[in-house]
Amino acid sequence: MKAAVFLGGGRITGAMIAGLRLAGDRRAIVVHDRNPGKVRALRREFGVEAARDLKSALLRAEALRAEMLIVAVRPASVAELLEEIAACGVRMPELCVSLAAGIPLKKLRARLSAGVRWARAMPSPVCRIGRGLTALAYERGVARADRGLVRDFFELVGTVLEIPETRFDAFCTVFSPSLGYHALATLASAAEAAGLDRKTALTAGAHALADAILYWRESGQTLADLVGEAATPGGIAAATLDAMKRYGDEKAVAEGLRAGIRRARLNARL
Repeated sequence: MKAAVFLGGGRITGAMIAGLRLAGDRRAIVVHDRNPGKVRALRREFGVEAARDLKSALLRAEALRAEMLIVAVRPASVAELLEEIAACGVRMPELCVSLAAGIPLKKLRARLSAGVRWARAMPSPVCRIGRGLTALAYERGVARADRGLVRDFFELVGTVLEIPETRFDAFCTVFSPSLGYHALATLASAAEAAGLDRKTALTAGAHALADAILYWRESGQTLADLVGEAATPGGIAAATLDAMKRYGDEKAVAEGLRAGIRRARLNARL
């Protein structure tokens, strides 16, 4: 069990480290962030090693023989960070993983030495409790053993799906837990307007979403069969769903996903 180095100490880094520690993973973790307060908080909570600057982080990666370097900064900061890494002149881990949404592998590869192998990962913040989902994509030439290292690392905090990079932006837009939070908030607000108190509205909405998904996953039935079973003609559920469709819920969701994918593609230009 070797070390991992995170460049960026924001929310997703904190969620990843929490999930790793929850899974019993005790590898050495080094974190560097321009905001020292973020790193101090991670050190207090999880016992990570704080690197005072970028060069120190890279030197620790070399000393600890870190298996991978994880780039966990905002998309707009990736280019500058990789330029700073190249200017440090420090030998890097040969395996790098980017968590930056929308930045394609070809741009990552172009900014560092040819010896670096890249993967893209998009972990859900729910990895904090070990129930996340991570999408992975690799550049050509990443060996099976290295793919296994990346996959095993992210499987410690939840389920992993390996997909072609051409589908990465669409997948990452669809699987965001923000969609679930928004669906619950929207359903609960409508329930309040229909006369329920806030607590009851949230409880009812949460069960409608969580129980349905749980049963779908465990029953093996198709969504079409389950909708047909639950929304019988002439019933309350059927009337509710028919009205939601008439008022454009399907169109609204489709437009939302398209907007998210467009944002990811704009990030690719940074």
